[in-house]
Amino acid sequence: MGAKCSIWCSKGKQTKVQNSPEREIDHDHHTFYTWQKEAGQSAFNFVMKNIHDLPTFILDMTEVTKLNLSHNRLERLPPALGKLKHITVLNLSGNQIVSLPNEIGLLRNLRVLFVNMNYLDELPEELGSCKKLEVLSLSHNCLSALPSSYSDLTLLKKLNLSNNKLTYIPSCIFQMKNLDFLHLGSNQIETIADSIQLLEHLKILVVDNNSLHVLPKTICSLASLELLNVDYNCIQKLPDDLYKLIRLSRIACNPMDKGLHILNNPLTKPLPAMVEGGLNMLFAYLEDKTQQD
Repeated sequence: MGAKCSIWCSKGKQTKVQNSPEREIDHDHHTFYTWQKEAGQSAFNFVMKNIHDLPTFILDMTEVTKLNLSHNRLERLPPALGKLKHITVLNLSGNQIVSLPNEIGLLRNLRVLFVNMNYLDELPEELGSCKKLEVLSLSHNCLSALPSSYSDLTLLKKLNLSNNKLTYIPSCIFQMKNLDFLHLGSNQIETIADSIQLLEHLKILVVDNNSLHVLPKTICSLASLELLNVDYNCIQKLPDDLYKLIRLSRIACNPMDKGLHILNNPLTKPLPAMVEGGLNMLFAYLEDKTQQD
């Protein structure tokens, strides 16, 4: 394992610690940062805390590949962020960011982006140019839509849009053909479009705590689904073909469990007793009903 060097600053002082793992130091609540570099590699990992503005020296560190600015007090990021062309992981969660610069679209090597727990009510179209993105977390913001350009994010595997202000699933999501995780919980979504069937690699779909009244029949074609969470909605009837989702292993209660989460809905068909009897009873009922029809 290569040698590591940690650097931290407080009140303008700087200390170097050789052969030391990365560490964080907060002295009298002043700004500090750590810097970690694996010997022989151009991989830098900055962790900064308690900052209101992005320090200008970071924008000159063009070799940086991982930048963690989470849980600070940032409101905006400068356009010069686009200079960090080697960035693969950018963590901006837990700030006070109201908008992202258009220049974020210049980060063409970006694979992981966390902007959860901020104050975003819209996103730049240019982010759709970050076509290597695989993980995008935008939860706990104020978003009601996504730019259509995000349909170009075809390598995206995990998308978290929970706790926003969505009333529908943005159509660009249905073009993200490699998604295996989609979290839309705690929004105001009223319908799921038939196009959901295009996400054939989806393993986890969470749409709990919304305003759904019905599930589309096409959701039953998502053969890879291992977790479907539609708890706390207004669903009265389940699609008859739901039994085809054979990877759902149980009626689940724990939010972390795989299976079908259907509790806290005003179900009338099938009767709640069928659901309470477990997944096998529910699926047998639905399959039998389909054959009779």
